[in-house]
Amino acid sequence: MNLYLQLFLTFSKIGAFTVGGGYAMLPLVEREVVDNRKWITKTDFVDMLAISQSLPGIYAVNISILTGYRLRGYKGSIIATLGSILPSFLIILLIAAFFRHYNENPYIAKAFRAIRPAMVALIAVPVFTTARAIGVNLKTVTVPVVAALLIYMLGVSPVWIVSVAAVAGMFTRSKWFNRIQ
Repeated sequence: MNLYLQLFLTFSKIGAFTVGGGYAMLPLVEREVVDNRKWITKTDFVDMLAISQSLPGIYAVNISILTGYRLRGYKGSIIATLGSILPSFLIILLIAAFFRHYNENPYIAKAFRAIRPAMVALIAVPVFTTARAIGVNLKTVTVPVVAALLIYMLGVSPVWIVSVAAVAGMFTRSKWFNRIQ
């Protein structure tokens, strides 16, 4: 089977069986792309996560674009993206066509309520595995905790936090800063 078809089928499987959005997709992407297929290393995966989070757009699409591009350039990124998007698009199309007839059904409402805790777990798993992979410790966890508190408790815009963090990161990583230490 050629690599384009493998890319499409891999990301189609991920797109079809991931409920809960991009973060819930991470364990599946990591298992398929890093562990099973060995297309990229764990370190490259963590780097791609950081890039995907900083880009505008849908997180799952960003990671599929980067993976496809890494393997087969522009064509690979298009194929991986289509694989990632098409299952969700078709499923949403089917749900939209039939859901309005069943949206008052108490069984459907209970099913959606039952799915919520699973989504929390699917989002929490990549947070912990990524934290372990990049060596998060008490010192490095303070920045995201402070950022989350600033956003939640004081209503600070995430744009300001990302901007300040980017400037601070560039400053602390600069040659000038390293010379004065």
